[in-house]
Amino acid sequence: MKKSISLFFLTILLTACQASPATATSTSTSSADSLPIATKVAPVATASTTLDMIPTATFPSPPVTPTATPYTTHTSSKDGMPQVFVPTGSVRMGGLDVHADSDELPDHIVQVKAFWLDQLEVTNGMYALCWQSGVCRAPQKFSSNTRTSYFDNPDFKDYPVIQVTWLDAKNYCEWAGRRLPTEAEWERAARGDDFRTFPWGDEPPSATYANFNNLIRDTSRVGSYQAGASPFGAFDMAGNVWEWVMDIYDPHYYASSPQNDPTGPEQTVSNFAHVIRGGSYQDAWVDLRVSNRGYELGPNPRAAFNSPDLYGRSSAKIGFRCASDN
Repeated sequence: MKKSISLFFLTILLTACQASPATATSTSTSSADSLPIATKVAPVATASTTLDMIPTATFPSPPVTPTATPYTTHTSSKDGMPQVFVPTGSVRMGGLDVHADSDELPDHIVQVKAFWLDQLEVTNGMYALCWQSGVCRAPQKFSSNTRTSYFDNPDFKDYPVIQVTWLDAKNYCEWAGRRLPTEAEWERAARGDDFRTFPWGDEPPSATYANFNNLIRDTSRVGSYQAGASPFGAFDMAGNVWEWVMDIYDPHYYASSPQNDPTGPEQTVSNFAHVIRGGSYQDAWVDLRVSNRGYELGPNPRAAFNSPDLYGRSSAKIGFRCASDN
């Protein structure tokens, strides 16, 4: 369904796990091509194009002003990202419906300690600040699926950054004083305390709730689908772009996952795929289920210096959000 990965890597993974992961049929991310490391060419980096994202005494408000909600929120002083609080609690991880894929099984209860999660996917404007600081690499491409100018276009500063690898996402979150969420934290934030199928509940996806199924054939402005908010007030956890999480991908991990704050399996020399969650603007409704798991290649520790594989793969359909403990 959503599994995007090279045949070479899949062969290695199958050998290492001695079982095949969930069938990759219906959709895939567009990151199958290994992309060269982008050179640092300035994308018209001016206050009017990227810096005006940040809410300070002189710059305007964050990209989205949520409607009044009972959610507990605060705002990062580093990049202006609003975060929602997810209290300590349990989540029943895994597929609970007839569409569950084999890598979503068995379903199991996991305890997750309290954390903060970005209310929005990290935007072009936010990511540009890290790039301008010299900490983050530029995205692998400045275009999106239908737009030749995207990252370097001020019209899309409030849209999710894409074409970034897992390592790029990790570096950004650390620059911002945060971290990538674990897979368990992501599902806890998307599902909440009940057994819902989608972040907003059990009603099937529609254009009211999410950007999916090529309805607009590209990314949408972050926070545009507030009716699709998760139980704790996070937006776009279904559709728009897949989101990198911290964990290494293993299709059989749920059978041995710890009950408290799991962080995923250990990386091995033959497995450096990382989990992606949430589905994208191009994926079918079944891939928007909160239990759905995808993966893409992360950094290869055995890759040659300056090889694209050293950072992993990126995609026009993968972005990310960050988490923090306080």
